[in-house]
Amino acid sequence: MANKFDGITIVTGHTLYDESLNDHTLHHLPDINPERIYMDYNATTPLEPEVLQAVSTALQDAWGNPSSNHIAGATAKAIIYQSRQSVARMVGGKAEDIIFTSGGTEANNLVLHTAVEYFQKNCGAAEQGEGLQNGCRGLPHIITSNIEHDSIQQVASHLQKEGKAEVTFVPVSRVSGCIEVEDVIAAVRPNTCLISVMLANNETGVIMPLQEICQRVKFLNKQRERLRILLHTDAAQALGKIPVDVQELGVDYLTIVGHKFYAPRIGALFVNGPGSRTPLYPMLFGGGQERNFRPGTENTPMIAGLGKSVFRDKIRFNNRFPGSDILPNTINMSILGPTLQGWRVLSTCRRLLASVGAACHSASGNRPSHILLSCGVPTEVAANALRVSVGRGTTKAEVDAVVEDLRETVQLLEEMN
Repeated sequence: MANKFDGITIVTGHTLYDESLNDHTLHHLPDINPERIYMDYNATTPLEPEVLQAVSTALQDAWGNPSSNHIAGATAKAIIYQSRQSVARMVGGKAEDIIFTSGGTEANNLVLHTAVEYFQKNCGAAEQGEGLQNGCRGLPHIITSNIEHDSIQQVASHLQKEGKAEVTFVPVSRVSGCIEVEDVIAAVRPNTCLISVMLANNETGVIMPLQEICQRVKFLNKQRERLRILLHTDAAQALGKIPVDVQELGVDYLTIVGHKFYAPRIGALFVNGPGSRTPLYPMLFGGGQERNFRPGTENTPMIAGLGKSVFRDKIRFNNRFPGSDILPNTINMSILGPTLQGWRVLSTCRRLLASVGAACHSASGNRPSHILLSCGVPTEVAANALRVSVGRGTTKAEVDAVVEDLRETVQLLEEMN
């Protein structure tokens, strides 16, 4: 028995027949062996159970059109808003800086499309002989590396082939596998409008010096009157593995890919003040969703899953300082969120007994620890701090139970909010 869908036939027994293949090849889909160990997480990740539940709940309860002015639409709109906040917190941005997309490929295409249009809109006067000193002659120039994902490399190559842009593919070092900052700066031209370098490479895992590149480029931008260089990073492989903060990096755009960190196959683009501080021009036109930057009725269930998956990235460790060793039994962390103050979390936990700071300072009430503030931890982060310290008799099972206790507590407090 078989079911046929648009030229593809699914046959019982895990056999797939694809009519689009000239040789009518039969593809056999292997059964999933539970004893096998999955080790291809850079390609894609499975959904976390709570993410799957969030998607399922949204499919059942938030099926309304988010643009509709009734309760069904309002329910969907509220989920999208909450997810936007969660994704923004994950990367250190604001909710209004997040534009949901179908995935990382669309987000990357949107950035390169914007860079070309940004050049054209700002340098149109050069056609009449103005703005020579501002680099407005010729085509827009884009700088990227020679190890970017295809959704950057192929778009840039297409623009170059079509005569719409000039592109420099800066080679990475054969010694370090890393792009050299000086090579990027040396490639800058008067007509350079975009630098796009991935944050971490998907095959080697090498982390690129984005923060230093951004600092150097911002210095160059101070000397430009009209055409500033826009800064973009594809953070698909970095999110969920290393701390990512757009303010610390200094980028204008950052690409987010959900299925790389246990979320659904959906993406988002961080834009630092879209349409105001940072240009963003749509590739699609339609009903005005996503503030006209990416129109089309929002995929509420996938957006809900993306927002839920961010839980694992909401932990901020307050006692990790570069070059400093720490006690092996002590963790000072904050779970980021407007209702997740340390005292509130601890008072709601069913099993965990811990503190928000030193016991001798417990009389100070719910004020953030002055120790953390003195160490440069932001006030809103310090307010959510928890100090967890283990002893000789602490077992792994107890640690696992505490993690689950915290997970359930955070979920409860967010639902109450």
